[in-house]
Amino acid sequence: MVNNSELRCRELGEYIVKTKATVRQAAEVFGISKSTVHMDVTKRLSAISPSLAAEVNKVLQENKAQRHIRGGLATKNKYLKLKS
Repeated sequence: MVNNSELRCRELGEYIVKTKATVRQAAEVFGISKSTVHMDVTKRLSAISPSLAAEVNKVLQENKAQRHIRGGLATKNKYLKLKS
């Protein structure tokens, strides 16, 4: 029998791979904390489905590499909005 946390882990993993979502975006969609999402897709998912966990890890690494760019754009937009 698949319990609730295993099902949630799989759904989170599939969602992140399909949409290339960040941990924060996935947490918002599923209505859970980003800490729970991170724990589910990094620790628990590797025990449940190693192949899906590997795909999720690729997406998370890509998001991590782009994080500084998104942060810079958010700051730029913030100050442009304040200037207007």
